[in-house]
Amino acid sequence: MIGYYSMNNRKDLSLRKLLLTMNESQTRWILGREALLRGRGGLKEVHELTGVSRTTILKGMKDIAGNKPLKPSSGVRKTGGGRKDFEYNNPGFEAALEKIMDENTAGDPMCPLRWTQKSTQVIARNLKGFKVSGETVRRKLLEMNYSLQSNFKSKEGFSPESRDEQFRYINELVKKFQKKDWPVLSVDCKKKEKIGNFKNQGQSWHRKGKPVEVNAYDFPNLAEGNAIPYGAYDISRNEGFVNVGVDHETSEFAVESIRRWWKYCGHKNYGDGKGLLICADGGGSNGKARKGWKYYLQQFANETGMAITVCHYPKGTSKWNKIEHKMFSFVSIHWKGKPLVSFETVINLIGATTTKTGLKIKAKLDRRKYALGAEFTDDQMKSIKIKRHKTQPDLNYTIKPDG
Repeated sequence: MIGYYSMNNRKDLSLRKLLLTMNESQTRWILGREALLRGRGGLKEVHELTGVSRTTILKGMKDIAGNKPLKPSSGVRKTGGGRKDFEYNNPGFEAALEKIMDENTAGDPMCPLRWTQKSTQVIARNLKGFKVSGETVRRKLLEMNYSLQSNFKSKEGFSPESRDEQFRYINELVKKFQKKDWPVLSVDCKKKEKIGNFKNQGQSWHRKGKPVEVNAYDFPNLAEGNAIPYGAYDISRNEGFVNVGVDHETSEFAVESIRRWWKYCGHKNYGDGKGLLICADGGGSNGKARKGWKYYLQQFANETGMAITVCHYPKGTSKWNKIEHKMFSFVSIHWKGKPLVSFETVINLIGATTTKTGLKIKAKLDRRKYALGAEFTDDQMKSIKIKRHKTQPDLNYTIKPDG
């Protein structure tokens, strides 16, 4: 297996940017020079970094060694000449490759650098509908800021077998539900936001010398209240719903947020669905050990007649929850530098968040009060029709409706 490609190296990134400004003759010469400067193994390094063929780099090395002058611009092939890249004649190639990589990547999904442990030959064989070489896959992955890394300890720490098993299991369940056209939700609660004329991190555009004036201090008594955004992201439709609470983040509030998603979004899209898959973190108001979470999900299942399947992400992997980098990250970008002066402002900013991929979000204000410290009797817990899965039963279970 090829080792880790260090794409964070500033010199390597500068080289790749420089190549975009050169014609083919200049590119061949500069890559040949770079390979010679790197010494033993330089040809291989430059080839893996840029995707330019070894033959082209070798020609550049020979040109330099023989003191061969650069060709004038008139001797260079016209723009658009030469063999076209594979994706030029196969426009769906990048999307298909991205789909495979989305299921087999490691690293922080919010970071531009990601990596895979699969070889390019294996990825090429898994690309259905495309007859492509491992080299073409490797070149395209470099362009998409991926790299190939052997299995070893990194900043994330060692990846246990059970964690990988859970990710694979979630992925398989998502595919099964999507095939049946049943809803798949990624849920989570974003951090509380104080409502008032307070500084919001980030910058936004304003006329020079006219910044938005905010309170010098953010004391709680100056706030109108707290906004508690609990989100439900529809993975299949790239649509989100955010229930903005004003009281406490409890398990009842979490399930009510899912109930509201079903009322305002889910029912019209999945009215005939017999099941719902919820992907959630292992802690918080929707934690795997929360009695209230399961109790209120049972009530929701009874109301809708749907079997509710829940898959929790393993400890320390919440950043892989789709809602984090597919929805909430864009909400944060959209409202950065804008004071959240009222609940209406929060609702409007969330609802106006969009992306190039067509993300749509609906937001509603929830003024209900949710009591803390709710206790549940043994009879109430026995009323929950829960069936734990064979695969990691503490993380995966299905709650069936009565009747």
